[in-house]
Amino acid sequence: MTEALRLVPRAEAKLAAKDFKSDQEVRWCPGCGDYAVLAAVQGFMPELGLAKENIVFVSGIGCSSRFPYYMNTYGMHSIHGRAPAIATGLATSRRDLSVWVVTGDGDALSIGGNHLIHALRRNVNLKILLFNNRIYGLTKGQYSPTSELGKITKSTPMGSLDAPFNPVSLALGAEASFVARTIDSDRKHLTEVLRQAADHPGTALVEIYQNCNIFNDGAFEALKDQEQAREAVIRLEHGRPVRFGADDTLGVVRNERTGDLEAVEITDANAHRILVHDAHAATPTTAFALSRLADPDTLHQTPIGVFRSVERPVYDTLMADQLDAAVDQRGKADLGALLAGSDAYVL
Repeated sequence: MTEALRLVPRAEAKLAAKDFKSDQEVRWCPGCGDYAVLAAVQGFMPELGLAKENIVFVSGIGCSSRFPYYMNTYGMHSIHGRAPAIATGLATSRRDLSVWVVTGDGDALSIGGNHLIHALRRNVNLKILLFNNRIYGLTKGQYSPTSELGKITKSTPMGSLDAPFNPVSLALGAEASFVARTIDSDRKHLTEVLRQAADHPGTALVEIYQNCNIFNDGAFEALKDQEQAREAVIRLEHGRPVRFGADDTLGVVRNERTGDLEAVEITDANAHRILVHDAHAATPTTAFALSRLADPDTLHQTPIGVFRSVERPVYDTLMADQLDAAVDQRGKADLGALLAGSDAYVL
């Protein structure tokens, strides 16, 4: 396990998926993608090797935010958009805990957008699972910050006028040290991304495309249908050429004129130009360009996998070191001089 999690006590006995299932009735709509994510997370938790009492799930408001009820760990169903802020306080004050945030596209990117970007830039030791169904499900089908332009919903009967957020682009722009995307129905891929996120020191954001079969059914069908997915899904693997399509006949290259990334049919003439994915690149420039490949309406050529995974100082550790330094200097500071100094404002 990584340096950031070494303070977390190990489990005394080996746990199984059933140990992470609570006694609460799971109450999502039949067919909801949340069930698949819950099963994957419960199945993955034993790999952490941690006691249940040292794992915490914090959620905000929305369908996804029922998550803590169904995990046999500590948890908190908090308030709208504030899960990253509450989790930040917990992670920095209790470094013996593994802290996970579960949120949705509405919860995280609307009222919670400010809290999300600051958790990302600070690099707090959090694992943030952002369920994206491109709709408000709990409040019955209004458009969300990720709904496509022109989306007709109960709150936009003539079509949405808002340009949608791209959560991966947003996270990369906020200097997140780990950013990934996966799909609820791809259990193997989802679990592998969770594994890498858990092993990352600092904030890890995982966008999970999740189907709302009641209010936005089929939003990601192009990525799930076996035939369509061959040319719609680009699977990113660190150190490997970015190729996709039937028999890997398509690839991603950098346009020599504009510098942008684009998908092309691979030929003998351009094979040497196929981009090799580097998730550990110091700058997020290429990862950001990859995040912009997907068409926001059709989701054609959507990359999934880990876009970026880099090491940089973890906020929790920096804060603990600073507090230790402050304790060492106790008694040397003159509080009276500080209060009566030249910077004090006197009426």
